[in-house]
Amino acid sequence: MKEHPHATRVLVALAAAVVVFAGVWFARDLLAPAALAAVVVVIAEPVRRPLQRRGLPVWVASTVVIVVAYLILAFIAVLLVYASAQFVRMLPDYADELRAAADGVLAWLEGLGFTTPTAETATGWLDPGTLAGVAAGIADRVLGFATGFFFVLAYVIFMTIDAARLRAAAAEASAHRFASARGDAIATRYLTGVRRSYVVNAVFGAIVAVLDGLLLWAVGVPVPVVWAILAFVTNFIPNIGFVIGLVPPALLALVVGGWPLMLLVIAIYCLINVTLQVLVQPKFVSDAVGLSLTLTFFSVAFWTFVIGPLGAILSVPLTLLVRALLLEPDRGAITVRRLTGESEEVLRSEASGRQETSAR
Repeated sequence: MKEHPHATRVLVALAAAVVVFAGVWFARDLLAPAALAAVVVVIAEPVRRPLQRRGLPVWVASTVVIVVAYLILAFIAVLLVYASAQFVRMLPDYADELRAAADGVLAWLEGLGFTTPTAETATGWLDPGTLAGVAAGIADRVLGFATGFFFVLAYVIFMTIDAARLRAAAAEASAHRFASARGDAIATRYLTGVRRSYVVNAVFGAIVAVLDGLLLWAVGVPVPVVWAILAFVTNFIPNIGFVIGLVPPALLALVVGGWPLMLLVIAIYCLINVTLQVLVQPKFVSDAVGLSLTLTFFSVAFWTFVIGPLGAILSVPLTLLVRALLLEPDRGAITVRRLTGESEEVLRSEASGRQETSAR
């Protein structure tokens, strides 16, 4: 059979990828909750091993995994609902301050030479009506999240049961030497990478949230708990989460305390968040999952476009999944894997494994 040129194969692969991701985009309302449930089950699954080692039945271990997964989801839901409710309730109390801040910024921009329509467009985000619309949009998002939450709860049950079955099947295949050592290594590396990335993000997110909340409270920014929760949640968004978590409290500081307080809040976030989230945390995440900074930044924008806002938080596991399914089984994709940030240790280990296999 005649082999097609390399360029043709690449173009066909890219065309197929476009078709697949377009299908994911159309089915994002179904796939996004399933992706969230799968990640939560992956995080909770290690609870199963010590229980089964103690001789507990499979159904008991699966029930414990489901409970742990539900506790994780409940924790996230409580944080989001509480923060959203506090934000919506806060807006009417600061309507006058918001209007005064908008007028002040408008006058400042006009003094710099901007035309009135341009200045009004630039200050539209401080208009109480605009922020009320944002608050209503947040409330709608929370309601939509609550609706999708029931799908996530159902997915968790089914995926946990399937995980127990797959674990048993893998153990039996390994006992009879039917298992693929390479496939098992890829799966283990993927699952371990997902767990490590979220553990690292959760630890750093908790530290950042506590420090941000305490310092915002100390300088007099209203509802610091809300901004601490926002800092914790946005810490799971690689690279740009810091900016997303900074903008709302900085704007509120401008409203209640003027430019000095806003600059102080920005300085606080730069001192804490840049040091931990930008300088320290990426090193731990990179070591945990083996993704380059460029790819993680691009994956946030890409998966947000494909499956919606949830894609920003799930960007790392989804990118790791694509690499595990498409690149890691291909022995000729070493260069591409290296470009994605795959560690040289993993590549060397695979190379030595192939040499041992060929020597036999």
